[in-house]
Amino acid sequence: MSAVSSDGVALGGAVGQGWWLVAEDDDGSGQIVAGPYRDRADARWAAAREHGGMRDLRPVFGIRRADGALGRRPSPQDWSWLAHLGDQLDRLLADWDTSMSDDDPLTTLVVEVAGALTEAGLTLHDANGPASEIGGACLTPEPGLNGIVVTWRQHDRMSVDQLHGPTADALVQQVMNRALADVLMVRGFSAEPFGGASGHVVRRAA
Repeated sequence: MSAVSSDGVALGGAVGQGWWLVAEDDDGSGQIVAGPYRDRADARWAAAREHGGMRDLRPVFGIRRADGALGRRPSPQDWSWLAHLGDQLDRLLADWDTSMSDDDPLTTLVVEVAGALTEAGLTLHDANGPASEIGGACLTPEPGLNGIVVTWRQHDRMSVDQLHGPTADALVQQVMNRALADVLMVRGFSAEPFGGASGHVVRRAA
């Protein structure tokens, strides 16, 4: 096994946490094939170079337990992702969650929808921040609709200044609203046109 430094895995003769190559089983469990590796890139490289013939082999972060099984742990990339998602959620209107408890299904839905859009490379609209003119996805929880109204906010150059005219503004808005809905439906949500197709009400798919 590869010994690495302080994040790395073999410390004082004991096996610590790191990246492992795991063969996924049909039930979602996995068997350690190789490791530990310093980072995910090293694990992927080893998978391609040394284990290219194995299917369903993927890098997983965790600790190898005494019984040889892998105890999964959040990776540095997981923590970075959670911090990034938190930053995106902070862009929503300041009072979006004041009327909802943490265990309200709509609160969970907002986080899931924000996560799906952020994973697609889209950003949320910074409604109260200095970058509000840039635009982005707008999420508005609507308890009366049992869902979230999702719309796209274009850059001020398009939506406020209308430098390219109202027709371009309207058509681009339709395209972007539809794109948001398509991304969320691919991710397993339902999206129903709302407000004259100016947005969509997003719910969990039945």
